[in-house]
This record gives sequence, structure tokens and C-alpha cells, in this order.
Amino acid sequence: MNSEKLFDQIKQKQSFLCIGLDTEITKIPGHLKDSEMPLFEFNRGIIDATHDLAIAFKPNLAFYESQGTKGWQQFELTIRYIRDNFPEILIIADAKRGDIGNTSKKYAETFFMNLPCDAVTVAPYMGSDSVLPFLEYPGKWVILLALTSNQGADDFQFLSTIHHERLFETVLRKSLQWGNPENMMYVVGATRAAMLVKVREIVPDHFLLIPGVGAQGGDLEEVAGYGFNSRCGLIVNSSRAILYADDSERYAEAARERALEVQLKMKGILGKRL
Repeated sequence: MNSEKLFDQIKQKQSFLCIGLDTEITKIPGHLKDSEMPLFEFNRGIIDATHDLAIAFKPNLAFYESQGTKGWQQFELTIRYIRDNFPEILIIADAKRGDIGNTSKKYAETFFMNLPCDAVTVAPYMGSDSVLPFLEYPGKWVILLALTSNQGADDFQFLSTIHHERLFETVLRKSLQWGNPENMMYVVGATRAAMLVKVREIVPDHFLLIPGVGAQGGDLEEVAGYGFNSRCGLIVNSSRAILYADDSERYAEAARERALEVQLKMKGILGKRL
């Protein structure tokens, strides 16, 4: 999927919403827990209810890998269900891989050859060796961790470098040598919204994946105010606030209602800015 197709989705759906499928077995409705593939059944309900409101789905690998072989099977079922039924939607594997050499190549094969994912999150700490293998696949995206919202982000990301800039700025500048706006995006946490001004100075044309809107307290209007570019350039993720809007048999309906609230806000933002 190239940026033009992604932008077309944004315009058609009047949305830049990504729904994170951080599906916890302990939080899904009770009536699904006895099914053979409970995580997948839950995901299928969410996907069916919200696919016309979202431009992307982002399964977080941790919630599937923690369930062993059966969890991985449900991750794969989820990916293939989205691809087979809603091929226009961007599929992001939130895997945060960050190894080097042949290991990195095998991770890239996993998500881009063996699975029909469009994008994968990658940690840049080990440098280009961690990233370049993922950029060998035309039409696929690396989503590089740039500036995150967690408390521990202050341990490293704001340290001053020998270039007299903060480490996250160095990561952004250096990565411009590896990828381009057609194959690289960046993760920037919503609770760091004011820092989007600096991010946009360095990467004005790239898409940014913004987690943290919703349950984590990020403000959508603020994110758009700082991070919008001429083609929107934002993919804003919401997970728990949508997934767990209700824990009864009407969970999918409730998820749609919550997603619609976000989409309508996004429609208003897009109407003012595009």
C-alpha cells in the first residue's frame, strides 16, 4: 500500500483512525472465552463493526504471543481476515522488532512474506542494521519508534547528543538516509503532542503513527494542531477505549459507537484542514 492509497482512504472515510487490537483474554466478554479461538472471535466482531470508520488495524503481538502457539494462530487468523475481507485497510504488526543481520531479515520475512502485513513497528536502537532489511519490500512500511509517551522515554530519548540535539531528533535525521515518505513512518506518542512541531521540522512529509489518544489521555485536536501536514499525515491509534467500551454481547456495537465518536471528530478536523 502506498501513501496515495492511504490518503485516498482518509478522504473517503473522513478518518485517520487506527484501531489497536490489543486483545486481552481476561478483558473480552465472557460469552467468547469458551470458543476455540476467543481472541480471533473478539477481533472479528470489532473489525466487522468498525472497518468503515478506520483506515488501519494494529494488532499488538504481545497479546497473542503470550498465549503461545494458539495465540499466534489467532494473530494470523486476524491478519488474514482483514486482508481477505477489507483489503483497503492498512495492517500494522505492532511487533517492535529491533535485532540485526539475518535475525532482522527473518523478522521481515515473517511479516512481509509469510503474512500479508503492510507495516511493522521497528526499534532503531541498533541502527541501520535493524531497519534496512524491512525496507527491502516494495509497498511495505517500516514504522520507526521515534518519540514515545511512556515515562521511561526520558531515560534516553531526550539526551543531548554530540550533534547538540536530542537523541530522538538524531534518530529522525539519521533515518532519512534509510527510507523515505513512501516506506517509512514514525511513532510519536500523543501525550508528547507539543513535540510534534520539532518532529515535523525534520520529517514534514512522512506519516506519523500516534498512539495514546483515548485511554492514555492524548488530545486529538492538539495532535492534529501540531502534527497535521498537507495530506493529513497522521494515523491516530486508539485501543482500549474502543475495544472495551462494553463487556457484554453487544461489545462490537459499543465499540462502533465509540469509534464513530472519534471518526466524527476527525471528520471535523479534516474538513477544516484539507
